[in-house]
Amino acid sequence: MLGSDVVFYHGQIHPVLFRTFRDFIEEVKIKSERKESTISVVLRTVGGSVETTERMVGVLRKHYAAVNFIVPDMAMSAGTIFCMSGDRIFMDYASSLGPVDPQVQLPDTGDLVPALEYIDKVAEIAKKSKLNPADVVMLKSIDLAKLALFEQARNLSMDLLKEWLVNYKFKYWTEHQTTKPGTKVTKEERESRAAQIADDLSDHEKWRSHGRNLDINKLESLRIKIDDYSDNKELSEAIRGYNDPLTGYIDRNATLFYLHNSNVKDL
Repeated sequence: MLGSDVVFYHGQIHPVLFRTFRDFIEEVKIKSERKESTISVVLRTVGGSVETTERMVGVLRKHYAAVNFIVPDMAMSAGTIFCMSGDRIFMDYASSLGPVDPQVQLPDTGDLVPALEYIDKVAEIAKKSKLNPADVVMLKSIDLAKLALFEQARNLSMDLLKEWLVNYKFKYWTEHQTTKPGTKVTKEERESRAAQIADDLSDHEKWRSHGRNLDINKLESLRIKIDDYSDNKELSEAIRGYNDPLTGYIDRNATLFYLHNSNVKDL
């Protein structure tokens, strides 16, 4: 598929899964018979930890010069950040990414909780000129240490989005296509575009819900280049022929985490 090694990833992006992912990718690379240093990750995730996402990107980039993401179903939140680290993102009309809302692992419980929902709620209350009793209770319950963790996760998400877009997604964007056609794209213009995309993906007032589905049309309205395979019959059949049986098996068995490659034992 796409002249590359192919890995299927289903599940949350969680710290406890990192070593499993690392070892799996290492084995895929060792057993690969391809000359191309390219991997395509078929990704299906509701999101998770942005710190773990960064570590997984580091694994992929250690072993491969080019990384593609294929999203037949959905890649939400940290999954969207993961995709933005790729050289190319493949989706069809039914695929979805999501607004960025990284999840933070709480030190006391180990639970993953969405950072921006908490930050947005605090900001909403802070803007009010008059607080109601529920607001007062909320403010009294705020754990400043947790709030700091959430803010750090938000800032890290923004930094990674900007870095990965500039270094990977935009590396082939060398000439303007619409504005000033044919003129050279500067580093400053790449950085400006990346910063705007990071802001837009993190703007919950814009999307109204952290679970909002961002399809190809919405993503391209943000000026994010997506490889749309909706009308490519051969590629669409290949991707669905690979993805759909796996996801059907996963859903029937309520499997929380699953990795697949044709040369490596499934996990």
